[in-house]
Parts: sequence; structure tokens; C-alpha cells
Amino acid sequence: MTQSDGPRVLQLCHGYDGPFLDCARQYAALFVGTEYKVTTVYLTGAPCTEVAAGSVSDEVIFLDYRSQDLRGLKLRAIGDVRRILAGRDFRLCVAHRFKPSYIVLLASRLPVVAVSHAFGVFSRLSRRLFIGRFRARLLLLGVSNAVRDDIRRCLPGWPAERIETLYNRIDLTAVQAEQFDREAARARLGLPQGAWVVGNVGRLHPDKDQATLIRGFAQALPQLPADSLLTIIGVGRLEAELKLLAEELGVAASVRFLGRVPEARRYFKAFDVFALTSDHEPFGMVLLEAMAAGVPVICSDCGGGREVVEAVGQLFPLRNVSVLAECIEKSQLYSDDELSCLQGRSLEVIKASYSDSAASSFFWKFMRVFKL
Repeated sequence: MTQSDGPRVLQLCHGYDGPFLDCARQYAALFVGTEYKVTTVYLTGAPCTEVAAGSVSDEVIFLDYRSQDLRGLKLRAIGDVRRILAGRDFRLCVAHRFKPSYIVLLASRLPVVAVSHAFGVFSRLSRRLFIGRFRARLLLLGVSNAVRDDIRRCLPGWPAERIETLYNRIDLTAVQAEQFDREAARARLGLPQGAWVVGNVGRLHPDKDQATLIRGFAQALPQLPADSLLTIIGVGRLEAELKLLAEELGVAASVRFLGRVPEARRYFKAFDVFALTSDHEPFGMVLLEAMAAGVPVICSDCGGGREVVEAVGQLFPLRNVSVLAECIEKSQLYSDDELSCLQGRSLEVIKASYSDSAASSFFWKFMRVFKL
């Protein structure tokens, strides 16, 4: 490759697990129709043709490191990135999470957009001191206003205009095209066609707080239709504990733990309502996926999830089982007209705030400081 290939953008990702493949797609899409070609590099993860296609990039490189290889000074990774950049006309790097930002800042002189997908990224003094050295060529993005405000609190000396929000987003048409209809989704998940189903998707981890969800469902169950179910998709270290909780509350027969379900967003139409009870969600992509499926959403009133849900769904105070139960009960009372109206508003919100076209306009305004 030579500079005759034209100007390029490096997108550096820690890996493609979980939501991060789609995050890579989202940022590559910002450069579609521009003069820039995108090279997406995954530090961890084996080469995969499906991931390469899903990255929607002009070039995809898998460095195939193990996570433990990226501890310490990361000198090998810095060297690899330098070799990728050598002799080519790279103008910008988009780096997802802190380690990729660290690597590219030391490997190059490129301007860098560092995207934070979690809270507390800059809570460590060592990280604050490190990025302070590179402030002149750094812009920081949070995936929600809640994450952005967390970054600003950690970096009070930074100009606010260099720390902004660019929401995660979905390709609405593509997501809807791959979602199964209600009957097919239930058949594939093994759920009764006639049941009223509360859905949840996420790791079985304290951060996701499915314990509150099980307690809220148990409290609401006497007021719900017969044969109502709570369906939880995901795996994690709390599985045994959560199953025991369902037994103790007497609702084990009404709670289905479905384990790991690949491409779970394809099955969201199986749910009558989707509930996210996380205690500190940075954003909540599953909320958008539920909204795209036309499913009403309930979310804890904290973190970035609140920003997604407040215009179209129900919010409950964190860990407030009684209010969550009321929200679940209310969800089964929606009329067909109310559901149709809610579904229409959800799609409007996605298109206005959580689509590639909505993000593109903001992104290029934000980038003016780099004079690309």
C-alpha cells in the first residue's frame, strides 16, 4: 500500500466481542461517501470473515492478541500499529476504549477521537496524567450524556467542547430485517405462543441486577395474565444465585433462563415488554433493539439508559421493586392503539437520535477542530 490509496482513517478496537463489532460498524459508517477509506484493526480476536464483513470497512486487520498480551506497556501492539500506519496516508484514528487510545497515541502523531463506552475510564490518576500529555490532538466522546458528564468530572481542566456525546446507534432497517416475527421467535426460544412474556437480555452479573427484576416480576405476577413468564437471556456467574432466588420467591416455574443465545436481538419480538434493571448502564443497546422490534421498554432511572427510554418508555427508581412491579403491571394493560402509538414514537426517536444519519451531522461538526 502507498499513499496513492488516498486518505485513510484508522479505527482501533480492543476486540469485537459483545456490542463492539456493531460499534465498529457505526463509526465506519460515518465515513461512507467521503474521501476517506477506513482500516479497522482488532487487537484481540481471531480472524473471522463474518466480523470482517460486519465491520463495513475498506480493510480489516486482526492482530489476534490475547487480553493478557495487552497488559503493561503494550510495546508489541504499539510496534504493530506503527507498521500498519507506515507509508500510508492516515489522517485520523478513532479508538474505542482506553487501551487502544493509549496504543495509538504512543504509536503515532495522529489526531485521535477516543470513545469511552463505560463509566470511570478516567478515574485513575495515571490515565488522567497520560492523556493530559496529548490533549492537543485528542477529542473525547462518551456513548451517552451520563458517560460524557462522568468524563468531564474526571477532567475538569479540559474544555467542555472537547468532551462530547455521540450516542450508540443501530441500522434500523438492517436490525428489523433480521428480527424474527413473534411466532417464529417464540418457537425458536421454546416459549409458549399464548404466554405474556417479560424479556431481559444481559450478562448474569451484579451490574445488570436481574435480582431486582425477578423480585419485581414476582410481586407483579398475581396481577398479570395467566401463564405469564419472565425470560432472561444471558450467562454469568450469578446464574445459580438467581435461580435460587426465583425458587425462594415461589416463581421458579414462571422464570426461564435461556442461557447464551447468539444474535439475541433477532428474538426481541418474542417479548411483550422488555425490562432492563441495570444499576449503572453506560448506554443500553438492547433498549434500541427492543424499540426497533416494537416492544415497550422499562428501564432503571440511572446511567445512559434513562436518556434512551425517557421519551418512549417507563422508568423506575434504581432497585425499587414496588415501582418496577407497577411498571410491569401497567405494560400488560396497553391497548392495541396505545401499543401502535408507542411503537411509532419509538421508531421516530431511533431515527432522530440513534441512527447513522443523525450521528453523522454531529460528528463532522465535532471534528472541525482537527480541520480534516
